[in-house]
Amino acid sequence: MSGPAIGALLLAAMLALMVVRVPIAVSMFVPGAVGYLVIAGDAPLLNYLKGIAFARFSHYDLSVIPLFILMGQFATQGGLSRALFNFANALVGHLRGGMAMAAILACAAFGAVCGSSVATAATLGQVALPEMRRYNYSGRLATGTLAVGGTLGILIPPSVPLVVYAILTEQNIAKLFLAAFVPGLIAMILYCIVIAIYVRLYPDHGPAQPRRSNADRLQSFVRIWPIVAIFLVVFGGIYGGVFTPTEGAAVGAIGTFIAGAGRRELGWRGFRSALLGTAETSGMVFLVFLGADMLNGALALSQMPAQIAETVSNLAWPPLVIVAAILVFYIIMGFFMDELATLILTLPVIFPVVMGLDLWGLAPADKAIWFGILMLMVVQLGLVHPPVGLNAYVINSLAKDVPMLETVKGVIPFVLSDFVRVIFLFFFPAISLYLVWLIN
Repeated sequence: MSGPAIGALLLAAMLALMVVRVPIAVSMFVPGAVGYLVIAGDAPLLNYLKGIAFARFSHYDLSVIPLFILMGQFATQGGLSRALFNFANALVGHLRGGMAMAAILACAAFGAVCGSSVATAATLGQVALPEMRRYNYSGRLATGTLAVGGTLGILIPPSVPLVVYAILTEQNIAKLFLAAFVPGLIAMILYCIVIAIYVRLYPDHGPAQPRRSNADRLQSFVRIWPIVAIFLVVFGGIYGGVFTPTEGAAVGAIGTFIAGAGRRELGWRGFRSALLGTAETSGMVFLVFLGADMLNGALALSQMPAQIAETVSNLAWPPLVIVAAILVFYIIMGFFMDELATLILTLPVIFPVVMGLDLWGLAPADKAIWFGILMLMVVQLGLVHPPVGLNAYVINSLAKDVPMLETVKGVIPFVLSDFVRVIFLFFFPAISLYLVWLIN
C-alpha cells in the first residue's frame, strides 16, 4: 500500500473514532501511532515518542494559553459578566430587541477578558437568559442570540484559537490580536443589526423595556470599571511594548482575580473552581496538541501532505479560488470537530500551501495574519451550526423549555450575517490588516 493511501486510512480511522465518541486527542494519537509503526517500525516510533511531549510542551509561548484561560475563569467566577450585562442593558434595553442587543454587547466585552467561546456563552447565558425570558423574549431569539454571542469570546482578543494559530505558524501573537479587533467589532455590529431586523419582522419576540435613567446608567458603568481597566492595562501594555503577550496574560489574570475578590464574589470556592477549570481546559488543549503531533508525524512519513501541496500547486485554479475552497473545507470540518482540534490537525498541511500562493500581492507576514483571521471567522461557525454547534447545545441546555430546533432557527439569521462578514474580509484584506499597518 502506498504512503498516501496509508495517510488517507489514518484520517478515516480518526473520524471513525470520533463518531463513536472517543476523545479527540485519543482519536488522533492512536491512528498516528499505528500509522507511524506501520510505516517506520517500532524503534523509530519509540524514539519519536521519547521526545514528542518535551518538544511540544517546552515551547514557552504555550504558557500564554493557561494564563488567558485563568483570566477568563476568574472573570467568570468573579461575577463580572453580570455587571457587563446590566450596563449594556441600561444603555439599549429600552429598544425593541434591546435586551438581546445588550447580551451581544456584554458577550463582546466579556470576550475581551475571557478568550473562550463556550465560557462566554455559558456565563452570559446564566445571567441574560432568565432576564430575557422574564421580559417575554421568545426562546428562539433569546437562545439564538446567546449562542452566537458566545463566539465573540474568540473573535474579540484575547483568543485562545488565535494563540494556537500563532504558535503553529510562528506568527506574532500581538499582531494577530490587533488584526482581530475590527472584524470582531464588525461581527458585534452585524449581530445587533440582525436583531433589529428580526424584531421588526417579529415584534412580539423581543419587547422593549422601560427606559433607564441616566443615574442608573452611571451607576451601572461604575460597576464595570475594573473590566475596562484590565483591558486597557493588558492590551495597552502589550502594544505599548511594556510586556509580552504572555506577561500581559499573567497581568490580566492577576487583575481579574483582584477585581473578582474586590467585588466579594470570588471566594475560596470560586478560586478553587477557577484553578480546576483552567487545569481541565489547558489539559484538554495540550492533549489535543500531543495527539495532533503524533498524527501529523505519521502523515508526514506517508508523504500525503507533500502530495496534497504538490497537487494544489499544480492546479490551474486562481489562488483566491484555492483559498475559498480551503475555507469551505474548514466549514465542513466544523460539522465534526471543534475549532482547536481542526486548527492543530490541519494547519501543518494547509498553511504552507496558502503561503505559497500570491494573494492580493500581500507580504508573507500580512498574508499569514489575513489568513489567520479568515480561519478564525470560519471555524467559529462550527460553534453554532449543527451537528456539533457546541454553543447552541450549551445555551439550549440552560433553556430547558426551548426545543433545540428553535435554537437552531434562532441561530440561522446570525450565521447568514457571518457569511457576509467572511466575504468582506476575503475581498478586502485591509479590514483586518489596517490596525497592524497603522501600528507598524
